[in-house]
Amino acid sequence: MASVLEKTIRGVVTAGVTGLARLNRKRLGADNAFMRGIHTPMGEELTIENLSVTGTIPTELDGRYVRIGPNPHHADGKGHHWFVGDGMVHGVRLKGGKAEWYRNRYIRSNAIEAKAGLPAAGGPRRGMSDTVNTNVIQFAGQTLALVEAGSYPAILSDELETVAYSNFGGGLAGSFTAHPHHDPVTGEWHAICYDAGNPQQVTHVALDRQGRVLRELPIAVRNGPSIHDCALTANFVIILDLPVTFSMKALIGGHQFPYRWNRDHRARVGLLRRDGDASDVTWHDVDPCYVFHVANSFEDEAGRVIVDACAYETMFDGEMAGPFGASLGLERWTIDPAGGPVQRIVLDASPQEFPRPDERMFGKPNRFVWSVALPDTGAEEFLAVAPLIRHDLETGAKITRSLGEHAVPGEFVFVPCSPEAAEGDGWLIGYVIDRAGQTTDLAILDAETMADVARVHIPHVVPPGFHGNWMPTA
Repeated sequence: MASVLEKTIRGVVTAGVTGLARLNRKRLGADNAFMRGIHTPMGEELTIENLSVTGTIPTELDGRYVRIGPNPHHADGKGHHWFVGDGMVHGVRLKGGKAEWYRNRYIRSNAIEAKAGLPAAGGPRRGMSDTVNTNVIQFAGQTLALVEAGSYPAILSDELETVAYSNFGGGLAGSFTAHPHHDPVTGEWHAICYDAGNPQQVTHVALDRQGRVLRELPIAVRNGPSIHDCALTANFVIILDLPVTFSMKALIGGHQFPYRWNRDHRARVGLLRRDGDASDVTWHDVDPCYVFHVANSFEDEAGRVIVDACAYETMFDGEMAGPFGASLGLERWTIDPAGGPVQRIVLDASPQEFPRPDERMFGKPNRFVWSVALPDTGAEEFLAVAPLIRHDLETGAKITRSLGEHAVPGEFVFVPCSPEAAEGDGWLIGYVIDRAGQTTDLAILDAETMADVARVHIPHVVPPGFHGNWMPTA
């Protein structure tokens, strides 16, 4: 439990606290694994047209693959954390079987204007930070770049320029999230949002298919939990209140990502009825662990909530510049709304991250999940040379696919070959770094066999980022 002193400091983060953090940051080392090697930031924005291709790009793929991540080109490394670098999007435009262009563009924040002189985009801001660097989605006819716990989203043009920041037409008062989930049945989007400035509360935000905020429902919590993702079923929004919480000690110590493993924080999962009040949330204890990403969630025939997710034994347990913790693999959690603790079983114990389903199945029972393998013992850079994984949850079958001797893959997304295609009938798309050649491919794979369909060649390393999506032409 947080001490009285820490609670007091949290409530009033004064200029003196900020100054002490800056002073202590100067004492930290500047060498940072997330600013060198494959994470070396790009120094300029590029437009490369008519990229070379190996294989044949399916003509059905008319749109853009866009991924976002940090690009701390203007940081000195002291106190830096992978999660806080200036946002940069990287996109490839596919049309008519060709790769028309690759572009990388900074999110035009006030922060990047101050550092690099790039004119900031207009639009509303909230709080001190407007860095956006974690996810890119297609939402209500717009391309939105997202971050959790702070800034409003940023609207991007088709060419990846920042148009403006958005609070959804004035409907959003508080923070948003990097992982809103879309209900393919109702068209609604749901999110659980947190804010370091308000550690005693998280918020359920619901939006309709036109991008209008339906509600911001405050929910009481303790210690300021870092809730990166949530889950969604036909009747419930799932809140992952796990033991990574705000750390005043880390903040004062100069670390730019002030969240740490908290052994005193009760690990629990909340079930909020989608139309319910905060008083309706049922809380269910779970053995201490952490989850960044949910693969899918749904309700079984008995009305129990099922969540498939990649879990870790601990996360941020000490001072580190990125995520580091023992992966427990892909798990299935079962929660009974009537009460009782979360029941956990292991679907695949091999270390893995970035699980993605066929998004048309989100909130419903699904068969397939694709993920990225992680090194068995952890890696300084988090990602390493590792295969992709395809899980058949119906049969238990697992396919692994190495992408090359020096290949470092990021998150891959599933794209159906048509709107009416069966689950899993389509392609996987994602970036793959070639460590030896210092280049990157946009790889297009057959989602069933994991075999290559096409590779779009980018003549430089696209630094590992976080999340992206396929955005078909409207």
